[in-house]
Amino acid sequence: MPELEDNPLTLGPLLRYVGETSATVWVQTRDRAKVTVRAFGRSWDAPTFTAHGHHYALVVLDGLEAGASSEYEVEVDGATAWPPQGPGVDAVTASLPPSRITTHAHSEPTRMAFGSCRTSVPHDAEGNKSNGVDALRAYAFHMSRTDPSEWPHLVVFLGDQVYADETSEAMREFIASRRSLEEPPGEELKDYEEYAHLYRLAWTDPLNRWLLSTLPSAMIFDDHDIRDDWNTSQDWHREMNAKPWWHERIVGGLSSYWVYQHVGNLSPEDLAQDEVWQLITEYAASGAAGELDLTEVLDSLAARVDAQPETYRWSYARDLGESRLVVVDSRAARLLTPDRRSILDDDEMAWLDGQLRGDVDHLFIGTSLPFLMAQGIHDLEAINEAMSNGAWGPRVAKWGEKMRRALDLEHWAAFQDGFAKVLAMVVEVAHGERGAAPGTITFLSGDVHNSYVTEIDHDQLGPGASRIIQAVCSPIRNPLPRQARIAQAMLGKGLARPLQFLVGRTSKVPNAPYQWPMTEGPWFDNNLATLQVRGRGLVMRWDLGVVEGDKYDEPDLREVARVVIS
Repeated sequence: MPELEDNPLTLGPLLRYVGETSATVWVQTRDRAKVTVRAFGRSWDAPTFTAHGHHYALVVLDGLEAGASSEYEVEVDGATAWPPQGPGVDAVTASLPPSRITTHAHSEPTRMAFGSCRTSVPHDAEGNKSNGVDALRAYAFHMSRTDPSEWPHLVVFLGDQVYADETSEAMREFIASRRSLEEPPGEELKDYEEYAHLYRLAWTDPLNRWLLSTLPSAMIFDDHDIRDDWNTSQDWHREMNAKPWWHERIVGGLSSYWVYQHVGNLSPEDLAQDEVWQLITEYAASGAAGELDLTEVLDSLAARVDAQPETYRWSYARDLGESRLVVVDSRAARLLTPDRRSILDDDEMAWLDGQLRGDVDHLFIGTSLPFLMAQGIHDLEAINEAMSNGAWGPRVAKWGEKMRRALDLEHWAAFQDGFAKVLAMVVEVAHGERGAAPGTITFLSGDVHNSYVTEIDHDQLGPGASRIIQAVCSPIRNPLPRQARIAQAMLGKGLARPLQFLVGRTSKVPNAPYQWPMTEGPWFDNNLATLQVRGRGLVMRWDLGVVEGDKYDEPDLREVARVVIS
């Protein structure tokens, strides 16, 4: 949205958590202020806190009625800041419906959008030529022309909401205004201030800003939110920590992630248990003068969590009426020592063990990295892990480590110990050993820049078991070059039989206990996916954005695929 000099709202509002009786609204303001949200004939307010000179607030709305809907406004120090008003409002913003909050009705079947990997480049002819049409922006335009009763209940962003290592021209201009691009880390982000600008670029387009103001969102990071291949291996971790600029980068990345993404993921009940949020509420309750400055608190938290991941949890869960969403951090809490690799450390694994339960219609597991890769790639990553662990000697181990990093072999399959443990938990849920078996257990993922659906062979699971699905939607806006698409499609399918033959004839590599054929895909368009619960089944749809002629502010949706899980 173009700058409005008299508007004190710098970014947002973002409608984040919405449950049956509560909701949260996140904003960034120009100055220290009191932020008020008016909806449902009531008002709620919160003072801003500051971090690195920027001002933020998360307003908690409580005591709401389930299944209710209301337009809302945001005031900053008593003046209406959203919806924006006055002659400076652009035509796109002026044409959009009012933002609204709609609470969950417990018995209403879940509708959920999801996707990952979105770059922030202009939405003009040049930007669309290089990065394709932004599927999120097209989704926003389509939503604005449909009845609110048809909107999803939330959108789940499964990683790479921002790219800290592959910057746009606008981001590079900002970096160059602060420091030389010739000095490390060059065109990549260096600190919190640069992250704050990156989020601003990602979330200020009028259509996307409106969507984020009216569609509740859940988020989890992936590697590009920090840096490509984040925590691939111990060698990667050691190499990055030796770089003089890395400490400031990881601290800026994680502290800004808490502010811009993580705090909005949490329900009011989970917020009450969060160590940083407790400082915010205690300060507000004390009546102290001035604004709470969390700069040192957040930087210390980020440094601590990078060194000791078990001391803070980025994973979380949300109840969605009769279904449940569990979002798993598959990046920050890894065990990386060659003698004991796992994509989740012991504490995170124990937490997930407690979350994977039945007694729901559907269990959704959000993880940025696909749990079930194409079976050929799964076997390749398992073989590579055995190589890197020294199964064929130290020389092969060194080559295996280089191969691991060069080919991005760092998904769940490349951490076989963690994969096996989580698969065992999921199968127990599917068999009704952890409460009544859900209709489906569906992994929602991104990362791989292609979309597909795969399913564990139900005959192997046995009668009465839940269907175990992997649904991937990637990218929202960052397509692979055509040659890379062809290579990836051939790799996934062409390697399946020869690598399965190899794995089956060695005891050094775990043999996958189930088969999971790819039932749909892959397709490589910029997409945003939507799933809808239909009794014990699901209907899923992938949509891409299209622009007719030069109507760049009127992108629409075109269906790429529709998948019915009956």
